[in-house]
Amino acid sequence: MAKKSYRQAINDAIRQEMLADPRVVVMGEDNAGGIEAPGEDDAWGGVLGVTKGLMPEFGRERVLDTPISESAFIGAAAGAAATGLRPVAELMFVDFMGVCFDQIFNQAGKFRYMFGGKAVTPLVVRTMYGAGFRAASQHSQCLYPIFTHVPGLKVVLPSSPYEAKGLMIQAIRDDDPVIFLEHKVMYDDEEDVPDESYTIPFGEANLTREGDDVTVVAFGRMVGLANAAADALEKDGISCTVVDPRTTSPLDTDTILECVEETGRLVIVDEASPRCNMATDISALVAQEAFGALKAPVRMVSPPHTPVPFAPELEDAYIPSQAKIETAIRGVMAH
Repeated sequence: MAKKSYRQAINDAIRQEMLADPRVVVMGEDNAGGIEAPGEDDAWGGVLGVTKGLMPEFGRERVLDTPISESAFIGAAAGAAATGLRPVAELMFVDFMGVCFDQIFNQAGKFRYMFGGKAVTPLVVRTMYGAGFRAASQHSQCLYPIFTHVPGLKVVLPSSPYEAKGLMIQAIRDDDPVIFLEHKVMYDDEEDVPDESYTIPFGEANLTREGDDVTVVAFGRMVGLANAAADALEKDGISCTVVDPRTTSPLDTDTILECVEETGRLVIVDEASPRCNMATDISALVAQEAFGALKAPVRMVSPPHTPVPFAPELEDAYIPSQAKIETAIRGVMAH
């Protein structure tokens, strides 16, 4: 088993599905290229190189560079999915969803329901999210709660290269529209990733740590920080279960509730803005379904309710950190 980066794992998944199924196509701004050739062939393979090398292997009929018009090519991808292809469309930054959201939530997400279950829309929208890249407020948001709110969409947040490959293959094979969110700070993260094709099912959480005292639910990049906090506190005799839901829609509510019932304490780590994010959603779930099991109030670790700052010192202070997670865990233990 070879070590692969988060970027390579996603590329691997798309490439293997393109080899297996001629209906899989890639489209987006600068998605072609990557062969270090002169002229127009010397594109990037996407803004951070995720699709690099696909165009030379599969040709321009299956790896399409699009105009800078998200409303046009996301709409085209939805139409292509409804008429027989399996497009993987790249919305460069999730912050740009505002110009193509109608195509996603009011069209693609409703096709199955509007046509009595007879239409399928096997569309994957890949998109970057998250702060820490010094990309300022218009390129650093975590807008996955907005997609999670929409019935008909599946929403994926891989927390590692292994998850990225298995979840991407699952996404491409799914017959419903999938929003696949890639944290831009994680593209160079590496771990062992199988060369062969494999899938990770949606709606099945992964327990990355198991303990008796506190349940920590974290999403995407926050899973790694939650693991680091759990490892640090283990030395002080505090043992944590860390839950990585992997998908926010469908959400594995059974695993979350079972873990909370076992530990009696809950900390939720969510990089999205604190109003109406996943942390508030899970807090409400536990308050309704497992209130009697709680030994302490639920703690949420989220950024302040402001746009992502551009100044590096402020951006670092804005993002949930290992130290903030440790403080929250100690807080529920001390209650």
